Amino acid sequence: MNQEATKHLLLAQKEEIEGYHVYNYLASRIKNPENTKVLKEIAGHEMKHYEILKKYSKQDVKPSKLRILAYRIMSRTLGLTFSLRLMEKGEQNADHVYSKLKDHIPEVAEILKDEETHEKKLIGLINEESLKYIGSIVLGLNDALVELTGALAGFTFAIQNSRTIALIGLITGISASFSMAASEFLSQRQEENTEEAIKSSIYTGTAYIITVMLLIAPYLLFENHFINLGVMMSIALLIILCFNFYIAVAKDLEFRKRFLEMAAISLGVATISFGIGYIVKTFLGLEI
Repeated sequence: MNQEATKHLLLAQKEEIEGYHVYNYLASRIKNPENTKVLKEIAGHEMKHYEILKKYSKQDVKPSKLRILAYRIMSRTLGLTFSLRLMEKGEQNADHVYSKLKDHIPEVAEILKDEETHEKKLIGLINEESLKYIGSIVLGLNDALVELTGALAGFTFAIQNSRTIALIGLITGISASFSMAASEFLSQRQEENTEEAIKSSIYTGTAYIITVMLLIAPYLLFENHFINLGVMMSIALLIILCFNFYIAVAKDLEFRKRFLEMAAISLGVATISFGIGYIVKTFLGLEI
């Protein structure tokens, strides 16, 4: 085995032992016994692959404690589904590494078959509540981004006082969050039971109000209202970026199209509202 093949062998061995530890940890956090069984089975496969590779490398490879810790933190903060999907993408990337070892290790075909089975089992593995109500979260998040970025952009030019803008934005945002939550409750109540409708409304209102707080934060921290506008728009784009990345991974959806569409809508509304603020200040002579 040449030097390049040995390098790929040790890399594959490292990924397998890390996968074993991560899947075992995730299995310990799942209450559903069927899901736990599947994850433990996958962890067993990862260890089997590690032992096969070890026969050829003749050495033990230590897992990255930092990578394992990162997945543990992700599973607690971003959910099991997100973590599993990210692991699944890692399984797909492993194909490239194993393709370099086919001529040296006969068992590679068996390992790749196991990896493919992992992907199929992982796809429908977890049914988290947060993903069940993702439509409600999207509704609250999207409405807050579109309405508040537009409103704050308009207020910035028309009012030109950071504290006043923050106060008006906060009142507007909180009022709108209650309105959105109530609308979501009434909408979902037509299709689901009262308990499910209440949960949907809570997710919508919470997503809305968190977004509001993040968007008005610059106006509470800085004096220059135009700097605040730039920071606020940057935060809006960051929220859109992070949220769409999360959804793209957790729901296995396209990231780029969804991000560009949502960003274009928010920026477009903000630009129009900024123009309205200019018109109000110039032609109505508003001074605050």
